[in-house]
Amino acid sequence: MLGGAGLVAVNVYASAGEGWGDGSGTETTGRVRSTGMATIDCPDIGSRLTAVPDAARPDVDRELARLDQQTAAAYRQLQQAGQGGGADAASADDGIMNPLEEKRSVSIGRITDAIDRAGERPQGLESLAACTLRPGETGQATGVPGDGDGRNGTGQEQSGTGQEQSGTGQGQSGAGQGGNGPVASDYADITAVPPEAPAPQPQAGASRGTFTTDCGVNANGLFNSDNVIVAPGVSNGAHHVHDYVGNQANNAFASDEDLARAGTSCVDQGDKSSYYWPVLRLQNGTHERDAGAPGGGTEGNAGQIVTPRQVTLTFVGNPLGEVTAMPRLLRIITGDAKAFVNGPGNANASWSCTGHEDRQLKDKYPLCPPGSDVVRTFRFQSCWDGRNIDSANHRTHVAFAAPDGSCPAGFRPIPQLVQRIVYDVDAPSLADGGRTVPLFAVDSFPEQLHKPVTDHGDFINVFDEDLMREMVDCINSGRTCGPSGGDSGTTATPPASPGSGVTAAPGDGAGRQPAETGTSAPTPSAARTGEARRHDVTASPARTAKRDTDDGAAPAEPVEPRSTPVRSTSARPTPSSPSPSPSPSAPASAAPGAPGRTTAAAYAPPPAAPSAPRAAGGSLAETGAQLWPAAVGTLLALSGLFMFLRARRLRY
Repeated sequence: MLGGAGLVAVNVYASAGEGWGDGSGTETTGRVRSTGMATIDCPDIGSRLTAVPDAARPDVDRELARLDQQTAAAYRQLQQAGQGGGADAASADDGIMNPLEEKRSVSIGRITDAIDRAGERPQGLESLAACTLRPGETGQATGVPGDGDGRNGTGQEQSGTGQEQSGTGQGQSGAGQGGNGPVASDYADITAVPPEAPAPQPQAGASRGTFTTDCGVNANGLFNSDNVIVAPGVSNGAHHVHDYVGNQANNAFASDEDLARAGTSCVDQGDKSSYYWPVLRLQNGTHERDAGAPGGGTEGNAGQIVTPRQVTLTFVGNPLGEVTAMPRLLRIITGDAKAFVNGPGNANASWSCTGHEDRQLKDKYPLCPPGSDVVRTFRFQSCWDGRNIDSANHRTHVAFAAPDGSCPAGFRPIPQLVQRIVYDVDAPSLADGGRTVPLFAVDSFPEQLHKPVTDHGDFINVFDEDLMREMVDCINSGRTCGPSGGDSGTTATPPASPGSGVTAAPGDGAGRQPAETGTSAPTPSAARTGEARRHDVTASPARTAKRDTDDGAAPAEPVEPRSTPVRSTSARPTPSSPSPSPSPSAPASAAPGAPGRTTAAAYAPPPAAPSAPRAAGGSLAETGAQLWPAAVGTLLALSGLFMFLRARRLRY
């Protein structure tokens, strides 16, 4: 009787959990197993260059871009050679890693020589030529290297679980449509994440205002795989595709003058700033027009590009004191596109779900409950060194404030950009590798495997001086100002601490959405390019957020290359002065039924995926067909019980 019951319990439990990713690496009848994807870990040279003379920057930028090209090419070789499980390491060294080291040595030598010709020769760069082959591990999670040398750091998972399948456009072992991620272990149930600690209270002299600019959701489909900040003059310098809102001339060859003359998608035409971030894609088998292009499908960035449902761009104040104006053409990069191999030192990814924005994920994509949308948020650096609009590594001229709002010595507080992007995508069906409801992921460098920790945002300040003065005055005087340049005439709630790391919906007073509301923060609508600044004296009715109706929109055509003059690295801040402001504009939330929405629901059955899938792949009938040992066990248990009762009645 006991043996039969045990057989029942063991068989039912094994069938119920069959195929779920437990990191065991054991194949089951559900064919769900750990995905052992190898990758290449190269020391990031650019982050080590904190001082590069202006005269050397064009040559240095060009060689840094070449280093990225070399790593991407080596990773493609690794994929083609079938090194996913780490087999035949000697062959990988001879055919991939050693040639990569030789190429990197040449480029690093050119960087050293270029800097030496214009200033002091850098030391120690030659030792950074060698890269590490990080084999995919079956059955174990691999930590993020803490310093780029392959050592485990924060416990970021490299291996995960995936579903082998055919006919859906997914790669081997559930490795995403491009074959290099994402995997099931890259996702986490947002409802299981502990809430963030409350932000520190602002001081008495805090700048409590907020200034919102409305620049649309990139409904016109302005995409490219350039990065004019990191790789000016180099086509495909990012090796992944960016969404652009605001300035309409941003590409690798755009000079400062080009950005200043360009059109803008912002409602307020005084804001020609450029806001850009990696696109989010559904791994649903769709072939976008960049499927065979650099930065797209040829580098593992495949699937349908999703147009955001909402984009909110809000500038907030400092919890300690007043802010000063940003210098024109200030560049800020937040997050690290190479954080998976570089480690989390510069990572600033933050993922959540509407209605749950007091819970934030840094190294996982969120599994949102039904009715909740995916939210990715960036809280940019808010301290400026007072001199430079950029720096050699694009980081040291700006810094994050401490939790109390204080800036490092020699830095001054500036308005902090809080960028919140909302997507109407469903929680993917992890149990079947995204077959029922597709996986989603951001574009990345190919060797970064689409890890969520690599998410990042870029900003170039092209506000005109008058509008920047309005922004600073609005924030310092504690008002809530909308995209028309006006304000509500009310005192704003205090912003979250810039140094707290909480990157939630702006303007809610605590840096987060109350979980019980179940709704997202009000968000400005999309805007048409060239729309005039509004000066209405009453709050305007909510406008429907515009959505991209062209799912296959082609990347924007690049302009002809042009010479880009070396940027001046010094600028004076514009002093803050009171400026009269017109009346408010009411923020609007997107209409839930807006036409042209690009969602996972279009490629999946109507029922929403569970927030934390547990069942294995296969139907209930398939699972039941494998329960015959349980049936035998049931008969044995009943027989044992019958014999036990009979034995009790016998007289001896």
